[in-house]
Amino acid sequence: MNILLLDAYNLIHRARSGYTKGDYAIVYNFFRGIRPIVEKFNPDKVYFVLEGYPQFRLDIDKFYKSDRKRPDGSFLNQKNIIIELVKRCMPFVTARHAEFECDDVIATLAAIHATRGDNCTIISSDSDFIQLHNTFDLNLYNPIKKKFIEKPDYDYVIWKSLRGDATDNIPGIKGIGDKTALKLVKNPKLLKETLQDNEKRSIFERNVNLIRLVDLSKKIHEVEFNYGKSSMDILYESFYGFEFHSMLNEKTWNKFCKTFEGLHATPIR
Repeated sequence: MNILLLDAYNLIHRARSGYTKGDYAIVYNFFRGIRPIVEKFNPDKVYFVLEGYPQFRLDIDKFYKSDRKRPDGSFLNQKNIIIELVKRCMPFVTARHAEFECDDVIATLAAIHATRGDNCTIISSDSDFIQLHNTFDLNLYNPIKKKFIEKPDYDYVIWKSLRGDATDNIPGIKGIGDKTALKLVKNPKLLKETLQDNEKRSIFERNVNLIRLVDLSKKIHEVEFNYGKSSMDILYESFYGFEFHSMLNEKTWNKFCKTFEGLHATPIR
């Protein structure tokens, strides 16, 4: 089976770019952008994975992601509209764990399917997924750069734990940037010597626990799944109400509907 795993919030945030007129521009950009992605990868099953509260990582570091700005009301409203329409109208499996991040759920679902021999593709610009290349075979596609991310020839978690991750407010070890981190990760002896310093080792170990994705396979029953059914009539009415006229002409709308015809949202067996 071809499995497509969508980083939902990553794609919704991406939809802030593009068409900007009207009260529902993000909704428009999202649905206009999701069709060619599904067409490109021709999946048998699509997961739409939402964020949970990062309790595990906040227990480790209360400042984790603390520097992120809260989105404005318009964005939050449109995000909720997108999620509701996907759940009601799209043949996707929506997944969310209340106390773990989207990344952990995606990593777990990818691992489950990969062990079954399924071909898995993750759609996200989040670099944290690169570490999965070190664990099992999968495809990682960046929808912003529109290219596949290649497998690194080094341990990505160790490298990132040394240099930190400003995106998630994870400070690295002072004085260690990209090049030094790469030098250390490729030289176990030098890495061991560096981490003999208690302060550096403490920072490194904290970062490993923050950056490494969590295997939730034993907690898969805690993941909330929603199995959507194709309801293009409802979606059409919504688009009409939002005045998405360019998506509703006969040729474009038929192409949109045809893209999702063969998909079925089914449970993990």
